[in-house]
Amino acid sequence: MSAVSAEERLRRWRLVLGAAENCDGIGCGVSADELRLDAALAALYDSQGFGDEGRGKRGAGLGASSPNVTRWLGDIRRFFPKSIVQVMQKDAMERLDLKRLLLEPEMLETVEPDVHLVGTLLSLNSVIPQKTRATARLVVRRVVEDLERRLASPLRQAISGSLNRSARNRRPRHNEIDWPRSIRANLKHYQPDYGAIIPETRIGFGRRTSALRDIILCVDQSGSMAGSIVYSGVMAAVMASLRAVRTSLVFFDTSVVDMTEKLADPVDVLFGAQLGGGTDIHRAVTYCQSLIARPEETIFVLISDLIEGGNKEQLYQRVASIVASGVNMVTLLALDDSGTPCFDHGVAGSFTSLGAPAFACTPDVFPDLMASAIQRRDINRWAATQGIKVERGERRGAGV
Repeated sequence: MSAVSAEERLRRWRLVLGAAENCDGIGCGVSADELRLDAALAALYDSQGFGDEGRGKRGAGLGASSPNVTRWLGDIRRFFPKSIVQVMQKDAMERLDLKRLLLEPEMLETVEPDVHLVGTLLSLNSVIPQKTRATARLVVRRVVEDLERRLASPLRQAISGSLNRSARNRRPRHNEIDWPRSIRANLKHYQPDYGAIIPETRIGFGRRTSALRDIILCVDQSGSMAGSIVYSGVMAAVMASLRAVRTSLVFFDTSVVDMTEKLADPVDVLFGAQLGGGTDIHRAVTYCQSLIARPEETIFVLISDLIEGGNKEQLYQRVASIVASGVNMVTLLALDDSGTPCFDHGVAGSFTSLGAPAFACTPDVFPDLMASAIQRRDINRWAATQGIKVERGERRGAGV
């Protein structure tokens, strides 16, 4: 790597320090494009708004006008890669309270769609005006389709592969025989004198008259779970498209909403979420227990920060009952890739001790988690191989 020239170092310091009054004595000029880049950074990180006056100086800002914000969005998309643009948009929403501008369709058309933006839109769902609703749905659909392109194939392959063995039929009728597999399985029985294979073992296609596994996703709607809501909705919709599993999706706060009938369209699922409010995990878990018809064939995934607003002891008893019935229960403190989640460590440790391991999970490893759960592999051991920390707590008995 070539050494950075003295002039280049001065130019970088000029951009780090910002406007002219902060870099007296540097004696380094910048180009017109670099001034615009500097102004875009200053508007967000060195000010309280996005105004025109003093553009490019400390104290300048984006103000409250949609044209100024739209111009700023154009600038950051010009000067920074997509991943950085998404971070800056997120910072602008939090630092400068620009959420209300998302209620304008012209504004929505200029933003870079990402999971955080979808979460913000979902939190504003009840106040989005009719004129903006169609644009908001288009933005959400773009993100959903992008996630499906990235996650659907690995998830389908993981689930289908893990169910392959259990779907295999070893006593098939003639019209159910899988001839290529049957021939390979019987090559050792080839009879040279007859020029034929004796089909001692016949392998048939699985009889999928009913789902081989039941999967229940139960997702917390509290404000901190916005990213998990988005990923859960997409994952549930993908799994619902697989005939080999029967998927249920439940959202909850202090009430419980079953979203299963909407899984054909993940956008409808997401707009059915109501972010914010209290949390009654016990009520949600109780409802989900009522959905369990085949405990030994059921995977129950609770996605929550476990900050319970209801009765914790009753919650522990309910979880113990579900696990004791044979259900494979997993607790995800987050299904997101935004960093370390905030959660109740005590409840998480208690869940693990009850047999419902609690840990955070990124969307990229979720397919492998589901495959492990379907195969009833040790989830604690699986997490260790992934470098995932499972929360630990005091050992609790089934009668807690």
